[in-house]
Amino acid sequence: MASILTEKWLWIIIIVLSLILVLPLAIVLLILYLPFPLNTVAIACLIIGWGIAAGYKEWVISKRKEEKQR
Repeated sequence: MASILTEKWLWIIIIVLSLILVLPLAIVLLILYLPFPLNTVAIACLIIGWGIAAGYKEWVISKRKEEKQR
């Protein structure tokens, strides 16, 4: 059991999973601590960026489906 704690891959996985949990919380807290006009702008940019990323993802998926049909 002690030998698994010395494995490098285990600690990489633990660190990455911790960052996946902590970074979104840190971003939300950062946005909440901003003064009034800046937090509104940050939320709007976050929503717009999320929409652009989702639209791009759908576009890529549709292009792949078109290529498979050919």
